[in-house]
Amino acid sequence: MNELIQLIVSGTATGAIYALAALGFTLLWQASGTINFAQGDFVMLPAFTMLFCMIAGAPLWLAFLATCVAAMLVLGVGFKKVIVDPLIRHGVIPLVIATLGVSMALKTIVRAGYSAEAHQFPAIFPAGQFTIAGVNVSWADLGTLVLAAVIVIALQTFVTRTLTGRAMQAVAQNTDAARVLGIDAKRMVLYTFLINAILAVVTALLITPTYLAKFDMGDSIGLKAFFAAIIGGFNQTRGALLGGVLIGVLENLVGFYWSPAYKEGVALMLFLVVILWRPEGLLGKVEERKV
Repeated sequence: MNELIQLIVSGTATGAIYALAALGFTLLWQASGTINFAQGDFVMLPAFTMLFCMIAGAPLWLAFLATCVAAMLVLGVGFKKVIVDPLIRHGVIPLVIATLGVSMALKTIVRAGYSAEAHQFPAIFPAGQFTIAGVNVSWADLGTLVLAAVIVIALQTFVTRTLTGRAMQAVAQNTDAARVLGIDAKRMVLYTFLINAILAVVTALLITPTYLAKFDMGDSIGLKAFFAAIIGGFNQTRGALLGGVLIGVLENLVGFYWSPAYKEGVALMLFLVVILWRPEGLLGKVEERKV
């Protein structure tokens, strides 16, 4: 029983990281109808940026802050202005193709400009474990859960309790009505892109010590985040959290009790089951969009 609880706790911590990346998918979709298939590489790029800053002599905290600023400029403002704004008026398909191109370009640039090798990344939490009621829990899992929970609660509080957050919700629900009410829709959408950029940096900070910094590390992260967003409900932020945690926990259980060889297929199988049984996701709602 203690073994099972330990697997669930560890899986929940991993799933919380997937959920942070999945939140980016749902936020961009709600705000602007954008599906970003470069989301995994938006996690990979900050990992290498932080690594570059640390090699240059910056401590981890300073590298993190510098990367947040760079990510907001490049992955937030730059991505919106250069890729999304010109293409979104032509529909979702051209934008999807463009984000796939961005994904390939980022991997190629990092592989050619840095290296194709995997690089160690310092952990932000201490190594080791502690025991609670006979259950061994690592400090890394506890720290990941706490940090992810703080970020999610802070984001929810911002969206639901602040004037700017409510304006962002209004734009996500009905852009035309929000404009009539005097809300600057373009600015609210930009805020969403900036939040997504910061979430990508935090995800990189949490997952890179385990995955290592590698040019293709975003492939697995982005795919699982996408599956998590759909499993929970692409139009629900709570759904992204549920989807991420489900994938993380089931991966641990299947890898331990069945075979590690099937661990990577868990997200796909869960996605297929949910999409056939409930296409809108576990917490999603059926919605109509203008075409």
